[in-house]
Amino acid sequence: MTTQFNDHVVWRKSSRSDDGNCVEVASTVGSILVRDSKDSDGPVLRFGPKQWRVFTQDGCGRGFSSAPAREQ
Repeated sequence: MTTQFNDHVVWRKSSRSDDGNCVEVASTVGSILVRDSKDSDGPVLRFGPKQWRVFTQDGCGRGFSSAPAREQ
């Protein structure tokens, strides 16, 4: 399934981006969107607020756990 995002979505480049290894994020009602900045028409990951929190906390400190995050 392909999802088109309207022109009102504001994408921000990650402050941790380097030499072409960049991601962009956007916030919408109820979702955080992530895409590869080199492929703006490519696939987009969609996270719920709790999933995004777990994803960023795991990636920033403890490393990724083997169990997937679940919305509650």
